[in-house]
Amino acid sequence: MSDKPIELLQRLKSLSGPFPTWDMGQLPDRPGKLFLEWLRLAVENEVKEPHAMTISTVDQDGYPDARVLILKNVIDETFYFASSSESRKGQQLKENPHVALTFYWPSLGRQIRIRGIAEDRGDEAGADDFRKRSAGARAVAMTGHQSEVLDSEELLNSSIKAQKEKIRRDPSVVTPHWRLYAVNAQEVEFWQGDSERKHVRVQYVKQDGQQWKTLKLWP
Repeated sequence: MSDKPIELLQRLKSLSGPFPTWDMGQLPDRPGKLFLEWLRLAVENEVKEPHAMTISTVDQDGYPDARVLILKNVIDETFYFASSSESRKGQQLKENPHVALTFYWPSLGRQIRIRGIAEDRGDEAGADDFRKRSAGARAVAMTGHQSEVLDSEELLNSSIKAQKEKIRRDPSVVTPHWRLYAVNAQEVEFWQGDSERKHVRVQYVKQDGQQWKTLKLWP
């Protein structure tokens, strides 16, 4: 007989460590600097896909949506990702640009939470990002209909094939619906997990448009 879900879950370990130390006496004055320090450490420790992040948006009824995307760039406290403006997330961003980004690296016991406002960077930035994608990824994006109901696998495959042929004929072709978004952070929280659950949490809050205030939070 298979295990009950609760029995299966209770056997799973979490935050078992060991985790890296965090020198709280050397906190940067801006969260972007600390983010890059943590990202470099994640890369050095061979965390798998450390640039993968969960992006959360809200629909017109107030329900949250979350999905995993890839971080394209980070400049100071601005975080970049790309998506189709016709996708569910793209439509939600048009209605409400407030978003949350979450990074979690289990082997380091570290989590980074970012709240901010997403800004469409325009046609040129979207086209430039699109051309950097693989031919296969571009072909899928050019089929359109992201997040819509798929009635026929055959239709999907034939559409991808047609778009690949279009790319073969014109490698510079782009879809106008592909956009690069910049999330301008307003709050950033760094969370260092602890095996005894005495987690260390530091929150950066943007004030007066430019200045950052640093707060230490209870676990």
